[in-house]
Amino acid sequence: MSRLSVQIGQLTLNNPILTASGTFGYGEEFSSLLDINRLGGLVTKAVSLESRSGNPLPRIAETACGMLNSIGLANVGVKNFIKHKLPFLKTLTTAVIVNVAGKTGDDFGRVIAEIENAGGVDGYELNVSCPNVTEGGMAFSADPRITAAVTANARTMTDRCLVVKLSPNVTSISEIARAAEEAGADALSVMNTLVGMAVDIKTGRPKLATITGGLSGPAIKPIAVAKVFEVINAVNIPVIGIGGIMNCEDVLEFLITGAAAIQVGTANFIDPHIAEQLVDDLESYCKQNNIDDINQIIGSLVR
Repeated sequence: MSRLSVQIGQLTLNNPILTASGTFGYGEEFSSLLDINRLGGLVTKAVSLESRSGNPLPRIAETACGMLNSIGLANVGVKNFIKHKLPFLKTLTTAVIVNVAGKTGDDFGRVIAEIENAGGVDGYELNVSCPNVTEGGMAFSADPRITAAVTANARTMTDRCLVVKLSPNVTSISEIARAAEEAGADALSVMNTLVGMAVDIKTGRPKLATITGGLSGPAIKPIAVAKVFEVINAVNIPVIGIGGIMNCEDVLEFLITGAAAIQVGTANFIDPHIAEQLVDDLESYCKQNNIDDINQIIGSLVR
């Protein structure tokens, strides 16, 4: 068997396949459909200080080669997460990374502090880049000083792996990436969704109640690969690639470009078994190509 383990900060993953926040619930929803422990890890649905009902309906629309969403970070809130979701997550042997959202910069640290007291997770992903909420959201990732402040505050709350999820909807993603690195991030997730819009020609109205939302799926993969390439050439910490991953070839494209791991997102809605299948396919690819260690591939494009 080829060695598939990868290092993300101080966190060792069994393989580079993770699930993306907002596409895999809190894990338990998928537990009857695949063996979650075979994955490198899962990133939970966002957790904020208070529960959120999210944006009004309709908030999902299919597009050519993708989908628009404007969920608005609907979630149970940190206290309910600890009481009702964390017990299941504690039973897993794979890495558990909690996606953290906030209305203010201080909210991120407060959510982390609550979860730290409960224990049972391996890291946090700061959602500073959600494009479809009116409070917080992209505001945290559009200015490197704000990104740095949020990251630095979160860093004081935990010694666990700290990942910052970056937005492509900025002038310079490299500048934001460097700010997060300097403020104490262990890794970066690249990238969150692109701002998009769709119109129903029958009604003459936007397909989303919020007019615009986040575009994900295969349509954004070339942009995501380019953003990963840009960021890995700007920082010295690991980058987790996200955007339009549907099959093993897509995974390999991100790894060769330099991503140390990937997150599969929209594909989970099409095939809930896809994450585990990607692990199988990656193992087969390495065996067929006499690759003893997946790290032989990672970043090979720029060597």
